[in-house]
Amino acid sequence: MTADTAPPKESAAPDRAEEVPGDLRMARVLWPVMLASAVGLLPFTVFSTYLVPIADAADTGVAAMGQLRGLGGLAALAVGTALAPFIDRVRKEWAAAGGLALLAVSALLGATGEFLFLAAFCLLVGAGTAVLNPALTAAAADRFGNGAAAGRAATLVTATQSFTALMAAPLVALPALLWGWQGNLLAVSIAAALLTAVFYVYGRRSHRDPARGTPRLGYGASFKALAAVPGAVPLLLVALLRTAAFMGYLAYLAAFYDERFALSPGPFALVWTLSGAAFFLSNLFTGRAMSAAAPRITAERMMTFALVVGLGSLVGFFFTHTLWLALLLTAVTAAAHATVAACVITLLVRRCATLRGTALSINAAGMSFGVFAGAGLGGIGLGLAGYPGTALALGALTLGALVAALWVRRPA
Repeated sequence: MTADTAPPKESAAPDRAEEVPGDLRMARVLWPVMLASAVGLLPFTVFSTYLVPIADAADTGVAAMGQLRGLGGLAALAVGTALAPFIDRVRKEWAAAGGLALLAVSALLGATGEFLFLAAFCLLVGAGTAVLNPALTAAAADRFGNGAAAGRAATLVTATQSFTALMAAPLVALPALLWGWQGNLLAVSIAAALLTAVFYVYGRRSHRDPARGTPRLGYGASFKALAAVPGAVPLLLVALLRTAAFMGYLAYLAAFYDERFALSPGPFALVWTLSGAAFFLSNLFTGRAMSAAAPRITAERMMTFALVVGLGSLVGFFFTHTLWLALLLTAVTAAAHATVAACVITLLVRRCATLRGTALSINAAGMSFGVFAGAGLGGIGLGLAGYPGTALALGALTLGALVAALWVRRPA
C-alpha cells in the first residue's frame, strides 16, 4: 500500500479521560448546523404531507406525482457517490452552503405547482440533501476532534433530523393553514437561502484547512483509502441494509394497520407519532451513551444487540393479531433501528478520521438507495405471500445487516 492510498490513522476508541460536553453546550455551538439539518428535511416532508393537493395543482394523478420522489432518491445516490471524496477536500461549511442553495432553488421551483418544475424540485432536493447531510454531520464532528465528543456531535445532528420528522405536524401543517403548501415551500426556500449565506460566511471565517496534515488523495484513492479503514465497509453495509429493512417496513405500516386492525388515517397518525417518538428518543440517548467516558457497552456490541432485537420485532410484527402487541412491536422496532443508526454514525466518525466526509457521503447515498430497495422488496414479498412474505423479505435484509455487523471488530 502506498502512502497515497494508506488509510488515515484510526481513532479506534475514545480517550477514557476525555470530557464530553453536555448536549446544551454542544447545541449552543452547533445550532446553525442543527437548524440547517432540520430545514433540509422539510422539502420532502411538505411534498409527502400535501401529495394530493400538489397532484391536483399539477393536474396529474397521485401515483404519478408520488413516483417523482424516486427521482430524488436516484439523484441522491448518484450525487452522493460521485461527490463523496470532495466533501473532505473543501470546507464543510461551504459544502453545506452549496447543498442549502440547491434546496432554496428547488423549493422555489416546487412552489410553482407545475409538473416539470416539481420533477426538477425532486431531483434538486435529492442532490442537495446528498451534499448537505454528510457535510453537516462531518462539520459537527470536526468541531470536537476525533474522540467521543465528535461522535456525540454527529449523532446530535441526526437526532435533530428525527425530531424534525416527529414534529412534522406543527412545523408543516399548522403554517399551511395560513398560507398553504406553496407558502410552506416558499418559507423553506427563504430559510435555506438565509442559511446559505450563514454557512458561506462561516466558511470564510474558518481557519481550518481540510487538507492540512493529510495526503492529497486522488479520486479513486479516496475510495481505496476508505475501504482500507477497519470496519468501514461493513458499517456502510449495515447502514444500507438496515435502512432498506426499516423503510420497507414503514412503507406498508399504514396498510397493515388498516387491514389487520381497521385503523383509519386519523387514529393511525398516533401510531406514526409513537414510532417517530421511539426513534427520536432512542437515537438521542444512544448517542449520549456512546459518548460516555466509560460506556458500559461498546458501540459495536450495542449495534449487534439492537439488530437482533430489531430482527425479532420486525418479523414478529407482521404475524401479530393483537393491537397492543402490534403497538409495542412498532415502538421496539423503531427504537432498535434508531440505536443501530446512532452506532453506525458514531463508529464512522471515530474510525474514518480525515475521511469522515467521504464515509458519511457514501453512507447517505447508500441509505437513499435503501429507501427504495426496501419498499420494492417488501412489495414483492407482499405480492407473492402476503404479509408473511413481507416479513421474510425485510427480515432477510435485517439478517444481512446483522451479519455485516458481526464483521465489524473493535480495534485493539
